[in-house]
Order: sequence, then structure tokens, then C-alpha cells
Amino acid sequence: MVDKEKVEQAVRLLLEGIGEDVKREGLAETPERIAKMYCEICGGMDDDAGEYLKKTFEVTDSGIVVEKDIFFYSLCEHHMLPFFGKVHIAYIPNGRVAGLSKLARTVEVYARRLQLQERMTAQIADALMEHLAPLGVMVMVEAEHMCMTMRGIKKPGSRTSTIAVRGVFDSDRGLQGQVFQMIRE
Repeated sequence: MVDKEKVEQAVRLLLEGIGEDVKREGLAETPERIAKMYCEICGGMDDDAGEYLKKTFEVTDSGIVVEKDIFFYSLCEHHMLPFFGKVHIAYIPNGRVAGLSKLARTVEVYARRLQLQERMTAQIADALMEHLAPLGVMVMVEAEHMCMTMRGIKKPGSRTSTIAVRGVFDSDRGLQGQVFQMIRE
């Protein structure tokens, strides 16, 4: 849970540390605004993906389900700068499917915390395996990291891709190829 008062104190110290006057008109309410923002963008710390994935529906077909282009925003834990992009999820049901919005909510659970893209990719895949018990899961995340674009190396437009495969996707390159084709269409 985000401690709003501590965030406000920290922001005041940061502003003072960079030489700002925390009492000037434009900054007077900034600590409160930033604390409120962190409550929102780090709200996934207390969320459990299982809560969203517990409601499922019976299906008889076991074809590949793909939900692509799930947009997300997260914060890099190394610099606390945003990274953002798209998540693509594929899974093969084992008699049960989740509502499509629940896949997007699962992404939000893991994106709304200080994060590494690699870890987030694996966490989404593991949550789906644990709570849906599908035959397999494949998760691909494509993101732009502000720590790469606005500071340091300063390479705007560069994207990082990560993939996690579980179950039947782990060893079947043909299934992986089908998912890549579906994502690119």
C-alpha cells in the first residue's frame, strides 16, 4: 500500500534537494499531486491477479486464444521512470477461459508497481498458468523505456521485447510461430 504522507514528504525533500522553493505557487501542491499519482500508478502492489482470473467460463474448443495490443504503463524500478507499450497474450484453454477484460486487468496488476519488463512478462505468464491452468501460455511485451530515451544513452524510439512461454508453447516452435503471426496481423 502506498503511504501518501511519506511520498509527500519525499517529494518535498526532492524538490528542496534540486534547489526548488517548495512554497512557490507552482510547486505548493505538487507533493500532494505526486503522492496521489503514485497511489494510482503503483496501486498494483496490493492487487492479486487471482482475483481477476477466478471467474472463468467453460469451453469445449481448445484453440489458441490471443488478446493483443493491451496497452500498459509501468515504472522502471531502477530509475523510477516510465516504460510503456503493449502486451500480447496467447493461451490454449484446458476447458476454461477467462473473460477478455480479465487478461487486461492481469496486465494492470503487474504493470502498476515498480517493475522490470522481464519480470512483468514472466509474472503475467505465471499468473495465467496458475489461475487458468491452460495447456500453455505465451506472453510478449514490447515497450519503450524512458530511462533509455530521455536520459543516459538517449535513444528515443528504441523498444525492448520480452517473451515468456509456458506449457505446450515452451517446446512447440510451430505454436509459437502461429502466435507471432496472429500478433503481427
